[in-house]
Amino acid sequence: MTAFKNLPAPPAAEKRPVSDTRHGITRTDDYAWLRADNWQAMFKDPSILDPDIRAHLEAENGYMNAAMEDTKPLQKALFAEMRGRIKEDDSSVPMKDGPHAYGTSFVTGGEQPRYFRIPRDGDVKDETIRTILLDGDKEAAGKAYFRLAGLDHCTDHSRGIWGYDDKGSEFFTLRVRDLSSLEDLSDVIENTGGGGVWAPDGKSFFYSALDENHRPSKVFHHILGTPQSEDRLVYEEADAGFFMGVGGSLLDDFIYIDIHDHETSEYRLLSTKDLNAEPKLVAVREEGIEYSLTEGGDVFYILTNDGGAKDFKIMETPVDKPGKENWREVVPHKPGTLIISHMAYARHLLWLERKDGLPQIMIRDRRSGEEHAIAFDEEAYSLGLSGAAEYDTDVIRFSYSSMTTPSQLYDYNMVTRERTLLKTQEVPSGHNPDDYVTRRVFAPAWDGEKVPVTLLYRKDMPLDGSAPCLLYGYGAYGITIPAGFNTNCLSLADRGFVYAIAHIRGGKDKGFAWYEDGKMDKKTNTFKDFIAAADYLNQQKFTSYANIIAEGGSAGGMLMGAVANMAPEKFAGLIAAVPFVDVLNTMLDDTLPLTPPEWPEWGNPIESREEYEQIAAYSPYDNVGAKPYPPILALGGLTDPRVTYWEPAKWVAKLRDKTTGAAPILLKTNMDAGHGGASGRFQRLEEIAFEYAFAIKVAGKM
Repeated sequence: MTAFKNLPAPPAAEKRPVSDTRHGITRTDDYAWLRADNWQAMFKDPSILDPDIRAHLEAENGYMNAAMEDTKPLQKALFAEMRGRIKEDDSSVPMKDGPHAYGTSFVTGGEQPRYFRIPRDGDVKDETIRTILLDGDKEAAGKAYFRLAGLDHCTDHSRGIWGYDDKGSEFFTLRVRDLSSLEDLSDVIENTGGGGVWAPDGKSFFYSALDENHRPSKVFHHILGTPQSEDRLVYEEADAGFFMGVGGSLLDDFIYIDIHDHETSEYRLLSTKDLNAEPKLVAVREEGIEYSLTEGGDVFYILTNDGGAKDFKIMETPVDKPGKENWREVVPHKPGTLIISHMAYARHLLWLERKDGLPQIMIRDRRSGEEHAIAFDEEAYSLGLSGAAEYDTDVIRFSYSSMTTPSQLYDYNMVTRERTLLKTQEVPSGHNPDDYVTRRVFAPAWDGEKVPVTLLYRKDMPLDGSAPCLLYGYGAYGITIPAGFNTNCLSLADRGFVYAIAHIRGGKDKGFAWYEDGKMDKKTNTFKDFIAAADYLNQQKFTSYANIIAEGGSAGGMLMGAVANMAPEKFAGLIAAVPFVDVLNTMLDDTLPLTPPEWPEWGNPIESREEYEQIAAYSPYDNVGAKPYPPILALGGLTDPRVTYWEPAKWVAKLRDKTTGAAPILLKTNMDAGHGGASGRFQRLEEIAFEYAFAIKVAGKM
């Protein structure tokens, strides 16, 4: 590999074979020792990591640094460009709520947000009326990692709950701040999911607690001024296969307990009129049936796939009789038009839907039944619906962007249908949308399906196959990758790259069926779709196989591992961020945080031989073979509870042992962070600059 010269010998992980037999099938794992036996405790105190494991990870980091040493000037240049596109002293447009309007801001050079409020109709530019409620930079001082979980004020605006994680392990601590004195109360709540929901009187709140395996299994009620040990257990979820969250209604009438996995859901409601009551079940969980609800005064509006509504429909039911027997359809199921989310206000019901890969916002007058849409005309774009903080309103807020159009924030009057542009994303270093082209093309898949691919490139780029391409993919959990504005990828486009997003099966880009066709026994469609996107871009001369660098993170990192095994010759390089590559071993380990809730997505290889064999057939770690792999960059986080650090570490060790090629296999482990990488906004840019530098080096464009 000409881009990587004179490298030292890479680390060679010691082989310590461990055999495991399931369903009469025996596998041997040479690198199982890289999984720390004390991982639960280590996530909270990384200093106790086994010295042999730490030594190996640090040796890998040393090799990675040697391989990337010559890119340091490029990394600095990329970082400067990306930072130059960020308005450093930026401020959000505050959201009105009661006598105040709440927002976030950054200061020049600041890594963390500040949470502020101003009088309801005050001028956000007037610093004299702005109260800084929480200064993230101040709270993060002296910490290698720090992530805020927001600030939620109570109904009378006197106090706020805020949360933080200072290890990257996603165990959040909650504090309560007096919003007049700006001092924290004595209350300290440990090991939470990151947020709380106030009772209407502002004297207590509800939160979800994480167990030792990082699962949100319990909801507690905390009364201010009392120790956490005295908090009342409101609900405990016995099934380790379900996630759980707690939320509240705009009208402060109910506390919602949301219990779900990837295909089944259940809600329990606690009336705020009796905080000590037992939560009441809305509709019992049924496998494969999802529902979510939002309050609309005397009714709940329920978004569900019940009754074969694969792309979802909206029902309504009386607040005092929310059971399924009382659900009545108000927005019917339309095959091919996926309803993503819904909201209700005093006079309007609204929902975000996606058809043919493009989103639109639908609004219905609750009195007349009249409907209209908010839509746009670009070939590919992204919409965000943030709604309103108050129930009795005719004005909602949404955002719009495309790959070439900076984000625009609007207030929208649902009665007059007037849009008010509140803010356009500033690019301080300059941005001319006319210099770029964004396109939506469709790559034919192996079975005749058409895979949407969003492209961004400079207008003057030759379409002769010579351009390098960063091809990004995810393809899991029904998550859709939006075709929104991303200032970072302009650094690649300006260097002659095509930036491409493959909207592959496993996401819901083309409706719920698109998701179903990329999970469980159909998981390989995800990988084949991504390869089909590469084939199309090569055939149409947007790029060529020799110039495609693929990128994906988390479940998208599994995608990288799978296509590396299936078609290594079609990629010049691969970037796998926190990659979920040891799929079979992880799905066999029911002590890991995400394993039981993930079985509906991937299969349960403990109970089912068939599902064991399905996963074993594609699991990237289990299918590494003797073949020439392209250059690979894998990135992990030591305290990552979602994709544990040992997955990329084991994968890289096996790749390096098996590859018949000379291309380098690199591992970078962030010893101070978890799944999300660095926590500060500029620290995160440094990581992106590093990844882009790898892509540019592989493409020979340094």
